[in-house]
Amino acid sequence: MPDAAYPPIATFIKLPAIPDVTVDVPGSKSITTRALLIAALADGVSLLRGALDADDTRRMIECLGALGIAITQTECGLTVRGAAGRFSAPAQTLFVGNSGTTIRFLTAASPLAPEGSVVMLDGIERMRQRPIQDLVDAMTQLGTDVRCLGKDGCPPVSVAGGGLKGGACRVRGNLSSQYLSGLLMASAMAETDTFILVDGDLVSKPYVDLTASVMASFGVSIDVADYKALHIPCGRVYSPQAYDIEPDASNASYFLAAAALTGGRVRVRGIGSNSLQGDAAFASLLEAMGCKVEQSADSTTVTGLTHLWAIDYNMDAMPDMAQTAGVLALFATGTTRLTGLSTLRVKETDRIAAMATELTKMGADVQTTESSMTITPPKIPQPAQIDTYDDHRMAMSFAVAGLRVPMLSIVAPGCVAKTFPDFWRCWQQAFGNQSAARFVNNFLPEWPC
Repeated sequence: MPDAAYPPIATFIKLPAIPDVTVDVPGSKSITTRALLIAALADGVSLLRGALDADDTRRMIECLGALGIAITQTECGLTVRGAAGRFSAPAQTLFVGNSGTTIRFLTAASPLAPEGSVVMLDGIERMRQRPIQDLVDAMTQLGTDVRCLGKDGCPPVSVAGGGLKGGACRVRGNLSSQYLSGLLMASAMAETDTFILVDGDLVSKPYVDLTASVMASFGVSIDVADYKALHIPCGRVYSPQAYDIEPDASNASYFLAAAALTGGRVRVRGIGSNSLQGDAAFASLLEAMGCKVEQSADSTTVTGLTHLWAIDYNMDAMPDMAQTAGVLALFATGTTRLTGLSTLRVKETDRIAAMATELTKMGADVQTTESSMTITPPKIPQPAQIDTYDDHRMAMSFAVAGLRVPMLSIVAPGCVAKTFPDFWRCWQQAFGNQSAARFVNNFLPEWPC
């Protein structure tokens, strides 16, 4: 969704009423991108129901198309004609925009292009600042000719085709789990068994569990139980499937946080105790802050009570939820400490630095380390103009603050298109507090929620 479809600034007014709403959010980005790659590697045609349509997933679809995979939108969902682990040679560089998931997963799978071909992957300027050297090193250990062409181990990346050989490699556990997920999905296509050893404690373990779950749904089971030594047998074939993608737990968090902040009640359908996504555990964080949480197998309801308590919480398993937690800390009683945030330094922006800057604008005292934030709230959070740094989660997390701070403004709200193009329409329908009439009347009707 181009930024031109959004106004340059969104400003909030007073919440008209305490909310009591049921919300639907679009499909999970994490599951959609994994299912797209695995379906592309399968031997036959798969149907992906409920797939997310957003900038990140469009980048994945476009890149897979350049690798010879036919993907079509139908009334029933996305059909993906898999090529049984054999990509075509792309005619041009695969442009991933700022989709870290796309470049990491496709770098790992690009050796499946024909022998003699070279796959080039590149993105926007920020992508050229996001390291990928550890994935390149692991693939080199597995016998692939792959090179970082940018500075300091960053994209562009060049990958030689000719197949995946397999073997053994080591990866550091304290970096992005997407490196490991990419290797896991691609290595099922290797000529020999693959052994991946993880040095240190693995971050974001639920995302690796999610990868294993999607792989198993397409017929390839692996054991990731100890997150230390992973064995991927060779000769596996992904089976085409009709696969249902559950709603995005990360994007649901903003609506659940709204209940916590307003003393209202918000129910999100499709994400409950059976969710595959680690970010569904955000409900437990809200419970720790003093909210009432009710879950069924396929829904989560949060009710905000009298006030929020500060927490000391390790976000290692769900780092993408740290920004939402940081915004809630503005309104909590006491000082909140969030740890396990090392991966936030190399996301769409340096999220630790960005959060510190924007929370400080609203009156908070924020102390940071390389992997933590300590937030002491002001007596009354102040309205401010929030910069988003072209980071979708900055915009959506501070929208939560807008429910309690009239005249809070968010610059470049269109960055939500990365994972949730309909966010502002859904927010308006749920809470009715987007003040810019031209925003509501002129822009939102284009996308039904």
